[in-house]
Amino acid sequence: MEIREFAESDRTELRALAQIAGEGSPTASLWGHPESEAAIYLDPYLDREPESVFVSVEEGKLTGFLVGTVDSAKFPSEEARMTDAIRRYRLGVRRGPALFFARAMADTVAAKLRRHETAGEYDDPDYPAHLHINLAPAARGTGAAEALVHRFLDHARTAGAPGCYLQTLTENTRAVRFFTRVGFTLLGAPTDVPGLRYQGRRVHQQTMVQSL
Repeated sequence: MEIREFAESDRTELRALAQIAGEGSPTASLWGHPESEAAIYLDPYLDREPESVFVSVEEGKLTGFLVGTVDSAKFPSEEARMTDAIRRYRLGVRRGPALFFARAMADTVAAKLRRHETAGEYDDPDYPAHLHINLAPAARGTGAAEALVHRFLDHARTAGAPGCYLQTLTENTRAVRFFTRVGFTLLGAPTDVPGLRYQGRRVHQQTMVQSL
């Protein structure tokens, strides 16, 4: 297995991998439109900060990837990326995405009435870097995930980032255990994720941090 920096020639294979990576997890797909989801959670990292993207390769094939940034304050926010994708792909008139966003709006209103916090990006200068990681199902348990995370954290440390954060789902217990094992700690209480369901139930976002 090889861990290396993303190369532009990887883009097509990486986009295909993104559609199957995370299969079986609560975030395997958000609203059933892979192209717009990639426009939010994959393409901006490849376009704006390719030096912070790493891939795992086995027998010449990509088996996993990690995208991130060493300074979230200089990276477009998730809200801005999502707003752009909604407009560009006309998600408001596509049945699956439209239903997701309508439910998200209803969930947000309900959370406010119950005085519950809802999921959002984390902003702390002590933890400016952030990452997202995904593996092909067959690559789980091979050590690829740990190697990708350590490669990114070394990169962020070299770039001068004092810390890194990530956000996962409380219901993704496998991910929480993994990130704890590689040095991240839970920060704050889980928050509601509007719109998203897993096995018919609401899910909750958990922020985790690691000092570098």
